[in-house]
Amino acid sequence: MIRVAIVDDHHAVRMGLHVAIRSEPGLVPVGAAEGGADLEPLLYRTDPDVVLLDYHLPGADGLTLCRRIKRDGPSPGVVLYSAFADPSMTVPAIVAGADAIVHKGVPARELFDAIRRVARGDAALPPLTGALLEQASQEVDPEDLPILGMLVDHTPAAEVATTMRLTNAELNGRIERMLARLKVPVPPTAAPPT
Repeated sequence: MIRVAIVDDHHAVRMGLHVAIRSEPGLVPVGAAEGGADLEPLLYRTDPDVVLLDYHLPGADGLTLCRRIKRDGPSPGVVLYSAFADPSMTVPAIVAGADAIVHKGVPARELFDAIRRVARGDAALPPLTGALLEQASQEVDPEDLPILGMLVDHTPAAEVATTMRLTNAELNGRIERMLARLKVPVPPTAAPPT
């Protein structure tokens, strides 16, 4: 059984995902949270294999929460789930440590396949193109380019810290700074008709 935790700020989305995941053989929803404040208790209480994490959350965004999940030691796989998912999220997702990006509009089968791939230890990220990497390189501080390069090559954080002669705290600070610069803005929701 693949244990899946759900993090989304919309109650209806959390409930819909819970029902869909529960109906899929081999997957079991183990709990849900609406944001960052509930994340650590959820992870501690449920010990999931995969976290299905909304990209756009009030307070702490999905990238920041993904980084928090992945930062310390063994961690569950993370599937970033967004209504605005597209290839532009690839580099920030890699830097945050995400294992997959899935659009909220995909058929359930694609979501389940991504969860299974992540649970096996495989990535389900869009291809990293030269254009995406070039854009990311222009957005981060020049002194962080070697860190960006190593993270994109999936170098473990401990090795990045050693290579760059940084403490874990210093590396975490620089990665968080990169994420702030790389964050893909979410388009504002359309105003209701008047």
